Amino acid sequence: MERREFILASSGYALSALGLPDMDSITRRTKAALPGAVRVGQGEVAAVRHMVKALGDSASELGGGHARHLAVRYLTQDVAPWLEGRFTEAIGRDLFAATSQLVHLAGWMAQDEGDTPELRGLAQRYYAHAFRLAAEAGDPELSATALRGLAVQCVDLGYRAEAVQLGEACVEYGHNLDNPRAVAYYEATLANAAAQDDDRRMATKHLALSETAIGKPATANGDSWAAHYSPGRWAHESGMILARLGDLVAAEEHLALDIHGLDRRRTRAIVLADLGGVRLRQGDVDGALSTWRDFLDCADGIRSVKVQAALQDMRVRLRRYDGVPEAQELRERAARTTI
Repeated sequence: MERREFILASSGYALSALGLPDMDSITRRTKAALPGAVRVGQGEVAAVRHMVKALGDSASELGGGHARHLAVRYLTQDVAPWLEGRFTEAIGRDLFAATSQLVHLAGWMAQDEGDTPELRGLAQRYYAHAFRLAAEAGDPELSATALRGLAVQCVDLGYRAEAVQLGEACVEYGHNLDNPRAVAYYEATLANAAAQDDDRRMATKHLALSETAIGKPATANGDSWAAHYSPGRWAHESGMILARLGDLVAAEEHLALDIHGLDRRRTRAIVLADLGGVRLRQGDVDGALSTWRDFLDCADGIRSVKVQAALQDMRVRLRRYDGVPEAQELRERAARTTI
């Protein structure tokens, strides 16, 4: 068994959901389309890509709790018949790759919508299916991005060994890509998983590799979310890794690097929440309160489990400062914030 197959087959939590992709399925489909199957061309592929962008832009701005049902409905009612349609092998690979993005987006939306067993299970299944579609399409970047979704979910749920294993699979799938942002994306994923696993050596090594990659000129945008992994997003992720490793000074520098350059309100809110927490841990109460004020300005109306968790974390931490009027004002304002 090759190392990649071993990685994908050996874990009991998320990896077991992946199975091994059927690399010949698209070729077979082009030869065995059912009578009456709808004919699919580049127009349908372009439509899927357009919908991924439109729905993804909305979710990135307002949170995964917005419009997930629209993504799922489009997937099941419009795209599913195309996957069973009549197409050339080239169109089939493009269609499977585009659908992988849509399925991945549905998984991300489910994960961001809420922290329930049902939504966690949905997200895992969507990510696993996105991986299979991408692998069948022969797209290593989309494959690695789907694995990253599973790795991040494992980190969030405390499956540390599985998160590291999935992070290693991300890096392996992406190591030959001519896209430095993708390389930075996957290296940072592994660094984050290793930091959560208290493996300082591995975390430091892969954080340095991600920094080297993000510092290189960006290539043309690809189809994966990795193409949108900006230096600002990297700075946030690396800042939280550094905080986990105990380097709060460096963490603050990274988190404060480019907050207002982040183009999505949900992302900006999460960065502000994290920065406030790091400043509080450093003893900078005034800095934390000021940052959390900006966080509340940004967070109102976002439907995201991460933003909800950040809001609750802030409210709990502010309890120890009941004698500080600014802290009490923030707690009261947080209670009125609609998320």
